[in-house]
Amino acid sequence: MKVSIIGGTGPQGLGIAERLAIEGVDVIVGSRKEEKALDVVSKAKEELSDYDLSMVGMANEDAAKNGDIIIITVPLAAQKPTVEGIKEYCTNKIVMDATVPLETVIGGKPSRFIDLMEGSAAERTASILEGTGAKVICAFCNISNSHLSNIPEEIDCDCLIAGDDNDAKATAAELINKIPGIKTVDCGALEKSRIIEKITPLLIGLNIKYKSHYGGLRITGIPALK
Repeated sequence: MKVSIIGGTGPQGLGIAERLAIEGVDVIVGSRKEEKALDVVSKAKEELSDYDLSMVGMANEDAAKNGDIIIITVPLAAQKPTVEGIKEYCTNKIVMDATVPLETVIGGKPSRFIDLMEGSAAERTASILEGTGAKVICAFCNISNSHLSNIPEEIDCDCLIAGDDNDAKATAAELINKIPGIKTVDCGALEKSRIIEKITPLLIGLNIKYKSHYGGLRITGIPALK
């Protein structure tokens, strides 16, 4: 199984790519420009030379084409054109979206949320991919870049997911749970992404308030999705 990280050269995308690759997953790092993806992958392999990483770089379109599972990690402003650019390669695939509608897209604060017409960023991706058979899942929204890049420390944070296909969510959870410390919690239908995404600016605000980079979320008393 190959996992493609679309927009994988940014802190979040690269962090997810490295974490999965360390656990033996075949990862494709995508970027708008193939050269950037190749450069980032080369540097990642140098920095993590103690690990045998199966990681390659490609342009976003090629990454989506060659991946079995797709994870979108782009800013809100880039979400629509990016998803439209890879739409033809998403047919019948699991597409996890980590996009969060933050006010930074209009020059505002990262601790404030922007309401979207579709309800959430993940639902916007689903509307763009309508008719392709893609199974869209909101995932990775609440895990900080600092947690992801703090290798090899375990991540003290749950991953809340939402989606309309239970089998797809089970597959996504199996992948996410490979990352040490993470527990995947199924929050229900894709419309629950409206709540999941709104937790992110709260966590950002708490990290700013308490001068931390590792504020996260744990759900207690609820079984993890395995």
